[in-house]
Amino acid sequence: MDARTLGDILAVLGEPTLRPLDPAPAGLTAPVTEVLLYDAHAALPSRAPGALLLAVGVRAEAAGPLVREAAAAGMAGVVVRGAAGPVAEAAECGTALLAVDEDAAWHHVHLLLAQAIGARPSPAGEGAALGDLFSLAGAVAAAVGGATVIEDPRQSVLAYSTVSGQPVDEARRQGILGRQVPDSPENTEQYRVLFAARGPVRLAALGEGELPRLAVAVRAGGETLGSLWVVDDGTLAPDAEAQLAQGASTAALLLLRARAAAELSRHLTGDLLRRLLDGTADPATAAQRLGLTPGVPLRVAAFALDSAASAPDGEQAALRLLDLVRLQCEARYGRQACVLVDGVVYALLPVAGERGGAAGERQRRFAEDIVRRAGQALRAPVRAGLGEVVPDPAELPGSREDADLVLRVLRPDETVAAVSEVRARAVLFRLAGLLGERRELAAGAWREVLAYDADHATDYARTLVCWLDAGCDMARAAKLLAVHPNTCRYRLRQVRSQLGIDLDDPDERLVLWLQLRTLAGLRGTGAA
Repeated sequence: MDARTLGDILAVLGEPTLRPLDPAPAGLTAPVTEVLLYDAHAALPSRAPGALLLAVGVRAEAAGPLVREAAAAGMAGVVVRGAAGPVAEAAECGTALLAVDEDAAWHHVHLLLAQAIGARPSPAGEGAALGDLFSLAGAVAAAVGGATVIEDPRQSVLAYSTVSGQPVDEARRQGILGRQVPDSPENTEQYRVLFAARGPVRLAALGEGELPRLAVAVRAGGETLGSLWVVDDGTLAPDAEAQLAQGASTAALLLLRARAAAELSRHLTGDLLRRLLDGTADPATAAQRLGLTPGVPLRVAAFALDSAASAPDGEQAALRLLDLVRLQCEARYGRQACVLVDGVVYALLPVAGERGGAAGERQRRFAEDIVRRAGQALRAPVRAGLGEVVPDPAELPGSREDADLVLRVLRPDETVAAVSEVRARAVLFRLAGLLGERRELAAGAWREVLAYDADHATDYARTLVCWLDAGCDMARAAKLLAVHPNTCRYRLRQVRSQLGIDLDDPDERLVLWLQLRTLAGLRGTGAA
């Protein structure tokens, strides 16, 4: 595939996402092949033709030297954050100078540019970037002289050092074993102090048997990406704070790379799944790219906020629902494809190693668990529909239709169902749509019955539905109507004599029942 030019990328992203600071930008026809993140503690590549350099951590008005270095390396351009920038230096060097908004997150810019270029954000990818965090934790521990942990903003442990001989305490052991820092008011206060500080801070031990910490927030352009923590037993290196600050700068680049790779991967996976579900993607190719195991049956599960519930932030709630479903699916099935389409979250559920009813029951319980968790987190009712299990990815569009249909026919007191559990309702729903679309199928005696009821204040239509629902059993029909059986008999005689409907003809009864149930919406319970 031919490389995109800088002009192509500007056309794809457009303002205000990305804009040239020079009214006549240089190099619009230059090919752009990759996106690089600037690292203040590492030298730029001597040659990087076609690269776009993101000036992470560099003020736009002070980016002149960086622009000159980028030009010397043959880069296609430099991206700064804000409205100002060294336009004169860029013009002199023949390098494009581009800008993004002040509040744009660098990882998001990285992702958008990588998508526009048509390449992954990083050749190494998310897994390699997170693997590099372990190497970084080891390097920081060796330089600073204390056991090191790298965390994300939610206090999850991403990586830790394993340098032998460095003291640790029980709090560190528990955090690493659970991959999560234990929650406590004291911890919360220390994180508040840490994230308010501009550089490394020394924090006292929180309890008996614990050691103090040296910690620093990991940031990129004002965005907090996580933190580095070092166990301080009193023997840290004299320049420990400076070494830790440098480690935080490198960690920021690795975390940006990992996040960009993860977001781009999810975007591409979601787009591919969307096309697989609507039948526009080649099933074999899509299945391979999605990592689906050949020969393993699949079904589509659909999750949606209850349409009857008021949701002023419906779009954001749907995105949060996507995150919740994806998290649960990844925890249960490993890396799994999920996508949000028109407010509905679709997930592929493999049926490996399970047979018949056991598979259906397990996946039903799994869907119920997601619905319960999502409802609690979003504080709004969530419903789910499970499509038919299909043996081949080519049949997934049908399973998706099943799941959508289940969501449509769920009763108010139901939250989860498989299509097999609501098959009769689903068929009647489809029949209602089909009958209503065709003039000859919507015509018939049912209209005459409704018109007669409207003109004469009778209740013949509901009487017919109750009688037919009861299998033509007069006593059961009268019970449904809460009338005497003789009243029911009288009404049916009137239907025969006044409207000329032959209730002895089974075909006539079948068509009349279907039309009254589907087109008129009448039920034997008396609910219209």
